[in-house]
Amino acid sequence: MFSYFTKNEANQALPDVIKKFEFTLAKKNEISKLDQELQMSLATANTFEEYVLLKQKLNSAITKFYEATEMLENTGVVVKSIEQGLLDFPSKRFNEEVWLCWKYGETEIKFWHEKDSGFMGRKPIEVSDESLI
Repeated sequence: MFSYFTKNEANQALPDVIKKFEFTLAKKNEISKLDQELQMSLATANTFEEYVLLKQKLNSAITKFYEATEMLENTGVVVKSIEQGLLDFPSKRFNEEVWLCWKYGETEIKFWHEKDSGFMGRKPIEVSDESLI
């Protein structure tokens, strides 16, 4: 179900979002590791069986990554980049749709940007910014 977040709602959801993001990031890292192993095994695998089993592990890891991404986005956030650790929370400023944005490592939602600008367009949320729903 879709909903807009206020700054307070986004900050309340953040601990759960961070936990799910870290789980998703771990799945992404597992894919990278298995992909490297698979590429190396092309030259070193003694049998097709070893290669095929590793390929199946990679396929399973990819499925788990997409499942983790879906669980993360079911919290209401939109994943902008797992690699860069960027997530956005849909919000409104006055009557305009905007994103409350979060970068991995931040402990609270402190920035927002228009829907057609990305991370580079981040603006700080003023302490008394009543314009965000």
